[in-house]
Amino acid sequence: MSRRKQKMKKVAPHPDYPPEEGRYLRGNDFSPVVVVVVLNKPEEEIPREIEELVRVGVETGAALSGTVQTENIGFEKIICNIIANPNIRYAVLTGPESEGHLTGEAFKALLKNGVDEKKRIIGTKAPHPLLYNIPLEYIERFRKQISCIDLQFKGTPETVRKAVWSCYQEEPVEFEGLKLYDIGAYPEAPLSGKITERVLEPWKRPQNEKEQAAVDKMWEMINRLKKNK
Repeated sequence: MSRRKQKMKKVAPHPDYPPEEGRYLRGNDFSPVVVVVVLNKPEEEIPREIEELVRVGVETGAALSGTVQTENIGFEKIICNIIANPNIRYAVLTGPESEGHLTGEAFKALLKNGVDEKKRIIGTKAPHPLLYNIPLEYIERFRKQISCIDLQFKGTPETVRKAVWSCYQEEPVEFEGLKLYDIGAYPEAPLSGKITERVLEPWKRPQNEKEQAAVDKMWEMINRLKKNK
């Protein structure tokens, strides 16, 4: 038996796993990989090729395989679901780009650069890359737990299948310039990972004390006018 096989450890996900609903399929809870397909169409117009990538992901053995469209609450759901399952160590990113959200670019920037003190993703041109609804602890755990396998713009059913297969191997295999294998569960307990507050447009909230004071003054005037009616 190889040394890696002896050391590889699998654990039970959190009892609430996966805590967040979304457009995904659930597969093997002990799988080391998820498939994230960028969606650039409305939900009712999901192209057949996108559906096929999602289906291939879960059929090949992904823990979760689904789509993501937004660079804020969409990411928050992914983060919550992944940190609830320490067995997940890779995310295969594939599909096109969402021109209005730059979702793929933002996802890669999140893993590479993290977020600033306002939980804005660093190094992306996405319009609203704010992870307002989850604590920094979740974001940092996510970044430590997984690595990105970048198949954006070049993901086909065959390449997605090969990527997922590679993540399952006991010994490293070459894939797209990466050495992939199942490295075992992240060595910390699963986090409950539930979104506690659901602000859909956090970029519209006051960003500093001056803006908050202006908002408070506006509501004070509105309430005064109501009383005078």
